[in-house]
Amino acid sequence: MDKNSLIGLGLIAAILITWLALAGPSKEQIARNKEIKDSIELAIKVTEIAEAEKVVAHKTTTSKDTSISNLVTDSIAKLASVSLYKDFAPSAIGKSEVVTLENENIKVYISTKGAKVEKVELKNYKRYHNRTVPLVLFDKDSTSQYLQFEAYSNNIKLTTDSFYFKPSSLSEEVAGDGTKSIVLKLETSKSESYIEYTYSLRGNDYMLDYDVNFVGMQNIISSKSNSVMMHWSQAMPTQEKYITKEREAATAYYNQITEGVDYINARKSEEKLLNEDNIKWICFKQHFFNSSLIADTEFSKQGSFIKTSENPADSNIVKTITAEVAIPFKHSSSEKFGMAFYFGPNQYQTLKAYNLDLEEIIPLGWSVFSYINKWMIIPLFSLLSGLNSGIIILILTLILKTLLFPIAYKTYMSSSKMRVLKPEIDELNAKFEKNDDPLKKQQETMALYRRAGANPLSGCLPMLLQFPILIALFGFFPAAIELRQKGFLWTDDLSTYDSIYNFGFEVWGYGDHVSLFAILMFLSTIIYTWMNQAMLQPQQTQMPGMKYMMYLMPVIFVAVMNSYAAGLSWYYFLANVITFLQTWIMKKLIDDGKIRETLLANMKKPEKKSSFQTKLEEMAKQRQQLPAKKK
Repeated sequence: MDKNSLIGLGLIAAILITWLALAGPSKEQIARNKEIKDSIELAIKVTEIAEAEKVVAHKTTTSKDTSISNLVTDSIAKLASVSLYKDFAPSAIGKSEVVTLENENIKVYISTKGAKVEKVELKNYKRYHNRTVPLVLFDKDSTSQYLQFEAYSNNIKLTTDSFYFKPSSLSEEVAGDGTKSIVLKLETSKSESYIEYTYSLRGNDYMLDYDVNFVGMQNIISSKSNSVMMHWSQAMPTQEKYITKEREAATAYYNQITEGVDYINARKSEEKLLNEDNIKWICFKQHFFNSSLIADTEFSKQGSFIKTSENPADSNIVKTITAEVAIPFKHSSSEKFGMAFYFGPNQYQTLKAYNLDLEEIIPLGWSVFSYINKWMIIPLFSLLSGLNSGIIILILTLILKTLLFPIAYKTYMSSSKMRVLKPEIDELNAKFEKNDDPLKKQQETMALYRRAGANPLSGCLPMLLQFPILIALFGFFPAAIELRQKGFLWTDDLSTYDSIYNFGFEVWGYGDHVSLFAILMFLSTIIYTWMNQAMLQPQQTQMPGMKYMMYLMPVIFVAVMNSYAAGLSWYYFLANVITFLQTWIMKKLIDDGKIRETLLANMKKPEKKSSFQTKLEEMAKQRQQLPAKKK
């Protein structure tokens, strides 16, 4: 072969090698082909073992043979888990057990599968429909809790509820000032890499500490994300007498670091993205209890959300709430994220003691109204907690009416002054009966009141001062756990409405039942309105339409109170009765004749006018002197 032929063959070889190098599979493709090959080999092995199992199952009947069959089945599961879970394969197969932590207040059940809190009992409370056992806040069929992350080894998202954790102990009980912990460990194929949950409970507390430790996970959890998502959901079981009232109160609250506490409207099903601010805690609020997840530092806003949903057809579940929050992950060799669960009552002092603003989930009223509940109503219920709640409401009413008596006295005196001036008011009405100048009539009337020393507004303003108390109680009573399941007279629960008769159908605007406490409140309000009308006759002649409006209000009110807390109707009824007594006593002690003599004496004195009043009169005179507009 000559020199040229050798050069030609060399060029052809170089071209072929270059083409093979360029057209060959990449490293990723080689890795992918290896995965496919491994999967095919695994499938073949699984098939071979399955066939072997069938043979063994047909040929064996003894207990020894059964154990061989079980061994074969376990082998199949292990092979499958190795392929799917890679580093987490050692924890993919196991036995689900329940470990418990308890103190004087709560008993917490934790499943070794997923290391989730699957059930919580509140020892000091009972469900309305089953008062023989502790109240179960939720159980394993109504909750889920897991961490979700992406693994390096197989590039798929894994959730911790797929794996079995190894517990440090199966049961711990604590009392007094002590603390007990249970550690649950999620092992991997690498002894130096694992995830560890530590649950700790102090004595006489409702807070369950929950720490997540990531050890040697920086090379297992994918670096694509700087957080691990925590998923938590709960289908709230009904606990109270009427599920409709529970649904009106149940919702989700959350506390963002800079934005503060906010919530989803309880009357809506809604999903909110919490991506504007990092999160301190989220709360699944029921009528009288709540489950809250609280970060020691803060959850990341990345991908976090909270969602509420309701199925009206389900008579066992109040609402379902789902939340996902991001736990920061820095990909270091060892890091810890501290959290805590609160499982307990919506009790103001209890929540306030944690200094986390959790007490804001209790509807105590807006602004000044809330302080009436915080500083007076709630402390009084705590102080008198040993008494029947109906009696406590009676004592509360007596205290409030005593404090408000100066206002009631001022209101009565104003009404008396208006009443004794009726002859003079009648003269003015007769004088201006055919007069087309209502402004002049109003000026003369106000001048009469001013000379006599009577102020028609002085009876209204004191009444307005009582509204903050009424509004505060209107918000507090239906939400007060102090009234929950507390019976009085014919009702067994003052926190919700009493029913002495059910119609069996819905009456529009009223309901499907009759509340006797609401009826008593209505009748006492009608009588109270009648008494006021009798005391305010001069004003009625000026505003005759108000007479009928005042009787319409109790009718509207009874429709609202028919489905409201019986404790509130009981309070309003007592307030009306005490008002009757106060009015009757003042009527006996205060002489209208002497009041009239005083007013007539005032009218004889020289009238002192302020500069502002003088200016108003001059403006009125100038207006009267203006020429009438041509038609």
